[in-house]
Amino acid sequence: MTHIEKVLYTGKVHTSAGGRDGEAHSDDGRLNLRLSSPGSSGSGTNPEQLLAAGWSACFIGAIGLAAGTLKIKLPSDLSVDAEVDLGMAGDAYLLQARLTVHIPGIDREVAQGLIETAHRTCPYSKALHGNIHIETRLV
Repeated sequence: MTHIEKVLYTGKVHTSAGGRDGEAHSDDGRLNLRLSSPGSSGSGTNPEQLLAAGWSACFIGAIGLAAGTLKIKLPSDLSVDAEVDLGMAGDAYLLQARLTVHIPGIDREVAQGLIETAHRTCPYSKALHGNIHIETRLV
């Protein structure tokens, strides 16, 4: 396991005792939201959506780093759709995830290379690969 030598940023969030049915607030006031269990009638988001949002945003940044190294100009309509499933295997709760990546105007082989490099660069991908089932699809 690699340890961080220099911390670049620390996200700090306080979540109330309601957990999945509580509230989450960041120390800087930028995040202030209600949480709801997936599939419930609650009006808040859930941890799976938050993970999907964070991972897809980071993954786009990692694709950008890979493209910059190769001097490839990425299209403005590059997108990543992330899906995070909460499920069970026996008595254990588990996650699995899918990324659908759209890089129009880039040769398919080049785009696939960018995605593979992004998985090696993106901290979310590094944390999740080998720990949960992940599928990546280029469309």
